[in-house]
Amino acid sequence: MRYLLATAAFLAFTGPLAAETRHIVITNDDGLTSNVVALYKALKADGHDVIVSVPCQNQSGMGAALGLRPLAPLESACRNNAANAGATGAGPMTREGLGSDFYYVNSTPVMAVLYGLDIVAMKRWGKAPDLVLSGPNEGQNVGAIAISSGTISAAQFAALRGLPAIALSAGQNSAGPDLDNAQSPAIAAKSAELVRALDVASKGGRMLPAGLALNINFPNEAKGTKFCASKIGTYNAYTLSFSENMAASASPEMKEMARTYKMDIPALPGLSLGQNPAKPSAEQLQDESFLHLSCIAVSPMQAGYASADQNINWVSRILTGSALAK
Repeated sequence: MRYLLATAAFLAFTGPLAAETRHIVITNDDGLTSNVVALYKALKADGHDVIVSVPCQNQSGMGAALGLRPLAPLESACRNNAANAGATGAGPMTREGLGSDFYYVNSTPVMAVLYGLDIVAMKRWGKAPDLVLSGPNEGQNVGAIAISSGTISAAQFAALRGLPAIALSAGQNSAGPDLDNAQSPAIAAKSAELVRALDVASKGGRMLPAGLALNINFPNEAKGTKFCASKIGTYNAYTLSFSENMAASASPEMKEMARTYKMDIPALPGLSLGQNPAKPSAEQLQDESFLHLSCIAVSPMQAGYASADQNINWVSRILTGSALAK
C-alpha cells in the first residue's frame, strides 16, 4: 500500500513526466472501442511500443471464461467492423485506418490477452511485455460486479503470468457505436499519465511489485479529475439480482445500457442491474465503489486467489489434531 500511496502522491503533485519506452499490450472485454483506440494513440504519443489484442465481439461479464474449442472463422463481422465475416478466428484487424498493431480474437477476454501475450508479443518482441492494460472498459467495475468482469480477469491472468497488469474501467457514457466517443481522449490521457508515473517511480524497472495488480475506476467525467488510493472493499455501487422478467424490472441503468448498445430488453428471465440506494458506512468510505464517483480510484489487487499467511495459519490450526489431518 505504501507503494500505491507514494504513486498517488506523485501523480497529484508532479507535472509532465519523461517516461521510458515500454512494450505494452492493451486488451479488454468489449472488443474494438473508442476507449481502446484513444488509449493506443495516447501511449504511442508517449513513445511506447503498443499492440492491441481484444475480443471480436463484446464479451462483457464473461469473467475468466476460457475458449476450450478451436476458434472457427467468423460467422459475422466483429464489433465496429474490426474484421469481416469469413476471417480466421484470430488475427490482425482489417478495418481501414487502424494500422498494423490491432488484433482480434473470436473468443473470450482471457483468450484475447493470451493471444496478445503468446502470439503477437512473441512475434513482435520475442518476450513478454513490460505492462498489460485491460480496458478502458465501457462501464465501471466496482464492488461485487468485479468478480464477473472480463476486464479484471484479463488483468488477473496477466498478473498470474508474473506481469505488471492494470484493469481500467470508465463510465458507461464512454460507450458508443463507433470509435469517436467524446469521453475517450480524457480517459486515455489520464491512463497514460498513470503509466508515466509508474514508470518514473520504478526508475525504469518493473512497473508494479510482483503479485500486485491494479484496478482503476474512472468517474463519469475523467477530465481534470485527480487520482486517489482506494480499496476494493465491501460496498456495492450496483445491485445484481436474477429477474424473471428483465423488461419489467429494468432499472434506469439497464435502460441506458440498452440505448447505448441499441438493444431491446426482452421480457425474459435474466440479470437485473441497478443503482444501490444504500450509502456506504464509515468503514466503506475508501472503497472504490464509493470513491470512483469523485476521483479516479486506484485499488491494489493481489494476483489470483492466494490468501494472507494468517489465514493459512488459521486453517492449519483447525486441521491440527483433528481427524482431517490424520
